[in-house]
Amino acid sequence: MSVPVPGPRGVPEPSPHPGGTAPFPDPGGGVPFPDPGGTVPFPRPGGSAGGVSWLTVDRSVVSVALVFPMRGPAGMFGPTCELCAQLAVEEVNRSGGVLGRELRLVPVDGGAAPAEVAAEVEALVSTGAVQGVTGWHISSVRQAVAPRIAHRVPYVYTALYEGGERTEGVFLTSETPDAQLWPAMRLLAREQGVRRWFVVGNDYVWPRRTARAAQRYARDSGARVCGRAFLPLGTENFGPVLREIERAEVDGVLMLLVGADAVRFNRAFGRSGLDQRCLRLSTLMDENMLLASGIGGTRRLFSTAGFFAGLVTRENLDFHGAFARRFGVDAPPLGSLGESCYEGVMLLAALIARARTLDVRAIGAAADAVTYHGPRGELRLRHRHVRQRIYLAEAHGLDFTVLSEL
Repeated sequence: MSVPVPGPRGVPEPSPHPGGTAPFPDPGGGVPFPDPGGTVPFPRPGGSAGGVSWLTVDRSVVSVALVFPMRGPAGMFGPTCELCAQLAVEEVNRSGGVLGRELRLVPVDGGAAPAEVAAEVEALVSTGAVQGVTGWHISSVRQAVAPRIAHRVPYVYTALYEGGERTEGVFLTSETPDAQLWPAMRLLAREQGVRRWFVVGNDYVWPRRTARAAQRYARDSGARVCGRAFLPLGTENFGPVLREIERAEVDGVLMLLVGADAVRFNRAFGRSGLDQRCLRLSTLMDENMLLASGIGGTRRLFSTAGFFAGLVTRENLDFHGAFARRFGVDAPPLGSLGESCYEGVMLLAALIARARTLDVRAIGAAADAVTYHGPRGELRLRHRHVRQRIYLAEAHGLDFTVLSEL
């Protein structure tokens, strides 16, 4: 079975869900703070004169910008991100909300250019339209957003990333290469005999910095990186890089590709027959991407992550049950990338509850005492990063089988 890869626009803009998602805003800048409950006009960036979207700023609720991809290569798992975050909001509100107030989401398209996303999020913060930010988006977006808002409101970043984020007010739920990639490469060297790696990634900060770390990890496990290739987001033709991989005579390919780019690479890799001679390892490969890759694109494909839909734990089974009851059997598949947005909401609510205030300095001061519960059980912050278990899984057809905890 093979699922079509979304086009350049990713997925259609999601519709808001009852009980927690505000209408999608289109903020500009330089708008004065309104009176409570007032309505603020936001000029539509790049729109025609007089084109205005409207957003009601309501101080009786706590509003959070949910920054997730609605277009581009990552747009294919955007719907899961939104639904998982919505599920978390509804659970928080059933438990009394945040500081006794209803929690709401304001969706922001994290698949736009980083500068555009940063400008939109900053406008929402500056006008008081949101009191926090969370969501899955690539590192170049985080690097644009964090300096503009993290010192003003709490920002929970949920995507795996290259490590090293130290901006005050930023809290991180997902994996970093030292805990995710290094033990996976070491295990594959030992169990699968991988000695020669080729790295293929998109051309931005996360793949490039992770590739540098991979060179160290390969050396420390008795292997080496024999070649690297970095490709623009949205790449469709992988023929040249597949020929480079073949010439390099490697036995392992480290994939640092996002969303639909990884899907297209998997399909091309399978058609080339390279899966007969070398395995692939990805640190960003969820169940949506696996399904879209098709059976012919998943042979000898390994993934490492802190969450897999197939993990058999009480918390994960409860999560699946709640998701299915709320959104039905036709909802998009659960995976680590969508699940991270559930955790982003839960962590943000826990941070605010612990500090008993929306003040970002007070939240930061209390952060290392914060725990929260989710599909991965009870998790705790340390130095603003979530401490977590990491797993290695192998694709079998269109499902992942978890092999071990790393």
